Amino acid sequence: MTARAADRARYDRATAHLEAPLAIVDLDAFDANADDLLRRAGGKPIRVASKSVRCRALLERVLAKDGFAGIMSFTLAESLWLARSGFDDVLLAYPSADRAGFAELAGDPKLASAVTVMIDDPAQLRFIDDARDGGREVVRVCLELDTSLKLLGGRVRVGARRSPLHSPAQVADMARVVARRPGFELVGIMAYEGHIAGVGDAVAGRPLRSRAVRLMQAAARRELAERRAEVVRAVRAVVPGLEFVNGGGTGSVQHTAAEDCVTEIGAGSGLYVPRLFDNYTSFSGRPAALFAQPVVRRPGVGVVTVLGGGYPASGAAGPDRLPVPYLPQGLRYDPQEGPGEVQTPLLGSPADDLLIGDKVWFRHAKAGELCERFDALHLVEGDSVPATVPTYRGEGRTFL
Repeated sequence: MTARAADRARYDRATAHLEAPLAIVDLDAFDANADDLLRRAGGKPIRVASKSVRCRALLERVLAKDGFAGIMSFTLAESLWLARSGFDDVLLAYPSADRAGFAELAGDPKLASAVTVMIDDPAQLRFIDDARDGGREVVRVCLELDTSLKLLGGRVRVGARRSPLHSPAQVADMARVVARRPGFELVGIMAYEGHIAGVGDAVAGRPLRSRAVRLMQAAARRELAERRAEVVRAVRAVVPGLEFVNGGGTGSVQHTAAEDCVTEIGAGSGLYVPRLFDNYTSFSGRPAALFAQPVVRRPGVGVVTVLGGGYPASGAAGPDRLPVPYLPQGLRYDPQEGPGEVQTPLLGSPADDLLIGDKVWFRHAKAGELCERFDALHLVEGDSVPATVPTYRGEGRTFL
């Protein structure tokens, strides 16, 4: 029996008493992935990206491990909720326009000490001040550095369109704006190199593209390491007491951790290891989060139909954003239909061994987005389910 076949048998036994659709997290794989992230971080603390987990119980589990410290959140409302739930170090990774949230933050000393918000524009400071509604607490802020690689005088850009702060001078100027403005404290710098950390460099069947990605990423790492060090020096000249410099992502942990100026690593997808993280030469993980759909039809030889399953991930639309049938191995989508809203035909010889009610196991393309489809995660240990925990959605928290 192959390892994947053994996993399928184990998952089927563990969830035999549960009706699909359902989602699971394999705790053995989750913990092994966490340990691998720590190994690659080389002793630098890892701040957990909550958008890639979206489950309080699993955030608590990973943060209980030595080497993980703090959360990187994705909305202000989520940040405040987590802080009120007992998480005392929450870095909001994206700017916000949540007036009510800023009023709550500025009016509560506990929240103000636990939450750090992201800015990259003086207008965001004015927005926060206008939203304070009388709150006088000092707001902790972090500056985001644009990590994109710019070539040919800026005419070619590789990387996500995030912060407008690209050069050391721009970031230092923004640091001076914060330092001069009452009611704010600059405590950190964040730089997320998504074009390195979030793009696979070993795409199956695409050797030329994979080589091009590796060359691009090597050039981008060299450029960013030099520029990030200059940025940190420039900002520390303005704010000597800077608390942290955050960088990285699941795909670049070991490279970013090697930079002396970086004090902590941000990562989260590497805990679940969704399908987009299969295509890396620098690491491999174990799929930990899966979902199951029940077989509801057998239209013919070599075909079964499962209920639902059309759960595309965010990003530019394409086949890589779709979940993939994973267990039993050998199933594939009908190219005329793909994964559907209410039904999904699957083709392949394994279909002939599936009965009505059997489970087909899928992997989602991106990590935490799976939790927007399910209100609970069944935690699998061995071949049993010792606990079932709510996702954000299961706690009535749909932040985006």
